[in-house]
Amino acid sequence: MGAGSSLSSNPVSLTAEQARRIAVRAQLLDGSAAGVLDTVRHLGYLQLDPTNRVARSQLLVLWSRLGTYDPAALDHLLWQDRALFEWRAFLYPTDTLPAIRSHMERLRREHAESSERVGHWLRVNEPFRQYVLAELGARGPLLSRDLADRAVEPWESKGWTGNRNVSQMLTFLSARGEIAIVGRQGAQRLWDLAERWFPETEILPDEEADRRLVRQRLQALGIASRAVVEQGQVVSYTRQTLACPDIVADGLAVPVTIEGVPGDWVADPDALATMDTPLPARTTLLSPFDRLIHDRDRTDALFGFQYKLEMYVPRDQRQWGYFVLPALHGDRLIGRVDPEFDRKERILRVHSLSIEPEAPDGARVLIEGALHELAGWLGARDVASA
Repeated sequence: MGAGSSLSSNPVSLTAEQARRIAVRAQLLDGSAAGVLDTVRHLGYLQLDPTNRVARSQLLVLWSRLGTYDPAALDHLLWQDRALFEWRAFLYPTDTLPAIRSHMERLRREHAESSERVGHWLRVNEPFRQYVLAELGARGPLLSRDLADRAVEPWESKGWTGNRNVSQMLTFLSARGEIAIVGRQGAQRLWDLAERWFPETEILPDEEADRRLVRQRLQALGIASRAVVEQGQVVSYTRQTLACPDIVADGLAVPVTIEGVPGDWVADPDALATMDTPLPARTTLLSPFDRLIHDRDRTDALFGFQYKLEMYVPRDQRQWGYFVLPALHGDRLIGRVDPEFDRKERILRVHSLSIEPEAPDGARVLIEGALHELAGWLGARDVASA
């Protein structure tokens, strides 16, 4: 079935292999990625995570696609070129700002109209909000510790955010697009007024913003459950529903069926053109936060690979390891490896390596080769069993 018939209302029938090809190719894990900025633009965003057992997740996601590259390029794109921006623990291309600003505005409206927790807290602490904006306007960029805690009512939480009033105010104001993260001092974020950091852009109407974001998301996923796309979060960590809810009727997605796989699936119309083209026999390792495997149900359905990040599981209850990286070869997930980069000794230590039951012959050699490539990029002088 070619792309010319992709807009038919009848579902396109796919084999599981065709579906996997679409998913892998859409994530640029076929070796076609070229350059940090172009890769992030295609993926739509990079998730930030503080875990650094091997490398920061955003850097590892890029390595899985680009191979050896200079991690400093990402900081340059963020803080010098401003071709990327940080928002709500994700990095986005700046050219998506008109669509993202639609969600920022929706958050402001929600907070203004809502009596729920965040809206209530911001209303009660309006003098605190005004103080933060005034200080940033007069003295920014600033670290959170440069601002006094003037909360009228503290932020209540039993978790790590409890009574962290300055951090919470900065987080909420950033989500609403009033302030922006403009740099970092080590792990500490630098904050300033958004108007001084972001370029002047239009704010897209809600429906057009969501159309663009859904289109981009499907381009990056290739294939997904329709419910995940229509009911899920188009912009990560937002609660808004889509302003364009019927992605098939709107021509954004094509309904598909997958042989032997139940469910209501949709695909990117353009992805169908290459579904019969085999993938290169390329082997790489994936971050636990990689979007190829982020939807665990999809990972199981398409790849027959059950995966769980066990970082927060007690040691004696872990099945595979602390920070397990799935190994991708072509269109199959062929194994799991739990490495740790010993930065002092400059050794990539491997706590465990396991092969999937239906992996091809030589899978261990392929995974070990990927580990040595990873070690070379990290600057490790050796790979060794832990």
